[in-house]
Amino acid sequence: MKFDPTDAQDVYKDAGKNVLFTTLKLKREDQKLEQSKVANLVSREQAILRSMNIRYPDDHLKLTFGFSNSVWEYLFPEAKKPAELENFEAIEGPKYTAPETDADIFIHIRADSEAIVYEVADLIRQYYRDFTEVTDETKGFRYFEGRSIIGFVDGTENPEVQKASSYAIIGDEDPDFVNGSYAFAQKYIHDMDAWNNLKTEDQERAVGRRKMNDLELEDEDKLANSHNVASQDNDDGIEHKIVRMNVPFSNPSEGVTGTYFIGYARHWTVTKRMLENMFGQSDRLLDFSDPVTGNVFFIPSITTLNQIVDGELPEK
Repeated sequence: MKFDPTDAQDVYKDAGKNVLFTTLKLKREDQKLEQSKVANLVSREQAILRSMNIRYPDDHLKLTFGFSNSVWEYLFPEAKKPAELENFEAIEGPKYTAPETDADIFIHIRADSEAIVYEVADLIRQYYRDFTEVTDETKGFRYFEGRSIIGFVDGTENPEVQKASSYAIIGDEDPDFVNGSYAFAQKYIHDMDAWNNLKTEDQERAVGRRKMNDLELEDEDKLANSHNVASQDNDDGIEHKIVRMNVPFSNPSEGVTGTYFIGYARHWTVTKRMLENMFGQSDRLLDFSDPVTGNVFFIPSITTLNQIVDGELPEK
């Protein structure tokens, strides 16, 4: 089976203008009941997505829904598992650590209208609120010109849109889960005062690009641990890519500002190596960015979501 855009969730396009990330934890009080409620949740969220896109086609609503490894094993113990799905373990570097946080379900809602995001989130909540606990909820937004909150053009390292699906969508290497994806979700809090006190030239050396026009610096002008060096995966001498979505969020009156990073990937191992490189090389941006969450989720295809609803996942 080849990539089918009608069978994949929205994991290879833009992050959205108004965004809501939610992670949930099952109460794990009654496995059979929770299996039934999750199947109903999956069915309902797909129906809500279809209905809202018919009602408001110009608001470009997208919704992505996924499961962690631990909850997949809990809910579907007799079913096959995506080949690269595993529990995320903290990555410890010489200076900084990428923490692991406990979550079972991942929901990424985005639309042009914040009202649409709210409405969808509120409708979906009706179907999970009695058997889950919210572990994190983060509301993000599109910053000026689609820049990151630290002022640089975002997504420069992403593959072109025409090629993005081949980096984000599982292929024939895992035939039972074709058109699925792996999402890594990581929330950062920034020290914006310290960052803004840097000279522009020092910020550019930290990122590896010019701030205004986004041109890449010559290698000799970058720091050895600049972000666009430390965050690459060049395993076997080949640069491997993922679809990155960095979404700004802020409580400005509290002085809390950060980035919610999502990496959608065909291979979780690629994202994992990128993280190992970032933290192993002490990416310069980590001097200003504190990671506070981290987990990997499998994003099923529509086919797999329907199998969950019908209780027909492929058996081991």
